[in-house]
Amino acid sequence: MKLTDFFLAQVEREAIGTRRALERVPEAQPDWKPHEKSMPLGYLSTLVATMPSWIAMAITQDELDLKPPGGAAFKAPATDTNQKLLQAFEDAVAAARAALANTTDEHLATPWRLLVAGHMVMEDPRYIVIADTFTHQAHHRGQLTVYLRLNGVPVPAIYGPSADDQRF
Repeated sequence: MKLTDFFLAQVEREAIGTRRALERVPEAQPDWKPHEKSMPLGYLSTLVATMPSWIAMAITQDELDLKPPGGAAFKAPATDTNQKLLQAFEDAVAAARAALANTTDEHLATPWRLLVAGHMVMEDPRYIVIADTFTHQAHHRGQLTVYLRLNGVPVPAIYGPSADDQRF
């Protein structure tokens, strides 16, 4: 099996549970956080929604500088309603699908770099960056489900039933 096919299938599998979680994000609480050191609900949900676009970025760009010297920082899309949040997610998934469909396993073996203020902090083959993106998204989606629980929102089934969603 080609890596591109494996990753495309993984995008589809992960999109189901992620979509279920994002559909339940309460709109009226973007600044809510469970602890002063925690990220706000609005930021976390936007992060989860846009993370599939990291796959496209790892394929189509050679690097990302989180604080480019003299450059503009990343601006997240507006996600102040569930409709906008879900649209950002669908756009990110579509970008991941398109990038994977238009690349090769040979390209996925080439290096990709993460920079901060022009200094390299990580360099790995693109396929490692993509695999790590899935793990990173699962982590933050798990955080999001805890935020949902703490706000009295039923937690969706993701990899199996939840206490609130017995669909499996």
